Amino acid sequence: MHPSLQEDFVPPVIVPTLNAAPQWKEFAQALLRCVSPAEVLIIDSSSTDGTVDLAREAGFQVVSIDRSAFNHGSTRQLGVEHFPNAEILVFMTQDAVLTDAEAIVHLLRAFDDPSVAAAYGRQLPRPEAEAIEAHARIFNYPESPQKRDISRRSDLGFKTIFISNSFAAYRRSVLTAVGGFPIDVIFGEDTITAAKLLMAGWKIEYVPQARVFHSHSYSLAQEFKRYFDIGVLHSRESWLVKSFGAATGEGSKFLRSEITYLMNREMARIPASLIRSALKLAGYRLGLIESHIPPPIKSRLSMHHAFWSQPKRIFENKGVLL
Repeated sequence: MHPSLQEDFVPPVIVPTLNAAPQWKEFAQALLRCVSPAEVLIIDSSSTDGTVDLAREAGFQVVSIDRSAFNHGSTRQLGVEHFPNAEILVFMTQDAVLTDAEAIVHLLRAFDDPSVAAAYGRQLPRPEAEAIEAHARIFNYPESPQKRDISRRSDLGFKTIFISNSFAAYRRSVLTAVGGFPIDVIFGEDTITAAKLLMAGWKIEYVPQARVFHSHSYSLAQEFKRYFDIGVLHSRESWLVKSFGAATGEGSKFLRSEITYLMNREMARIPASLIRSALKLAGYRLGLIESHIPPPIKSRLSMHHAFWSQPKRIFENKGVLL
């Protein structure tokens, strides 16, 4: 029997945090219904609101790093290296609230298939989410399960490498074999890793029975900045687009779905949806040409400001085209 189905199996859960106190009670209570506190690692980026104290009070392991040292890839890789003997590793974010005590167990069952290298769960909109926020989760996280390998890129395109580290698990030996999480990316470490896993012949499974409440109510400015960062990712990791196709087709499909959803629920929000979509496209296209934009301006255009003030590094393209 795979350890994911054993009664006493408790996988390590790795959670990067920054000023998580406002969401802490709900997040921690839900997590403690699923795992032993000793198996939770909080990697905190110098919070100033008592997050570290709350984590220690809950019995979680805590590693503190300087805020300027945080990177979506390298910080999570630090978590991988913290548990050298764990074959399955679960990753969450501080605002993802598990819906029930079996959520992680459901996620782990994906690894009973030895060809699965990573699995991710379903993200439900927060109970208070408005229509546009809710639709984003409904569109990206459907009710039907899905297991993907590299052959699916012919029909799924860029969506083939969709995954989210807000609630995901990885087979450590395979993650290590493909180089682990990229150590210097603006974000999208999960997308890059998913691509490498598929290109190495492994599978990724979407497990809708494993659920968390996790959604965001982005302002128009935040939406623009988020898509600027997506453009930066696609520009710097251009092998993703070359290997799996451009993401623009998925954006058009998303907009059509959102308009239909709003027509049936909240038609007054359609103009906001169209404005939001235009800002997403503008941000994305600017991100694609970020190499021509001065760093101080890029920092203002980006959701991840700290990334641009970190010491200059060389970004290596480690993708292999098939």
